[in-house]
Amino acid sequence: MADLERIGVSLDKDLLEEFDALIARQGYQSRSEALRDLVRQQLSQERLSDPKAEAVAAVLLVYDHHATGLTEKLIEVQHSHLIHAISSLHVHLDAHDCLEVIILRGQVGEINRVGERILSMKGVKLGRVNLMAK
Repeated sequence: MADLERIGVSLDKDLLEEFDALIARQGYQSRSEALRDLVRQQLSQERLSDPKAEAVAAVLLVYDHHATGLTEKLIEVQHSHLIHAISSLHVHLDAHDCLEVIILRGQVGEINRVGERILSMKGVKLGRVNLMAK
């Protein structure tokens, strides 16, 4: 990392002990790396509040593959938003259910619209849009 700057952080003893236990459980090599990740995560969350911010997302859904026309609708949504759907993964979970992971790229607002459109389709049992700012 170029241009590192050192800073001092004051924490009360109990909070520092909890933080140290957390970073040990998560396998961090140092407090500094854990703090950097926390800062990055918070900054990313802040960017996601802007509907025009660029982001990537994984749309995860479990659906009944016997639901009439659902597979075709999922494919149609991905093809009609080619600039946004950059990849997908399809997994057969059992005799009825499939897991689909669709990776979208674009503006937060558009990703949310496409993701919600997918999750609201008849036959989708569970779903989530997991966004990350670029």
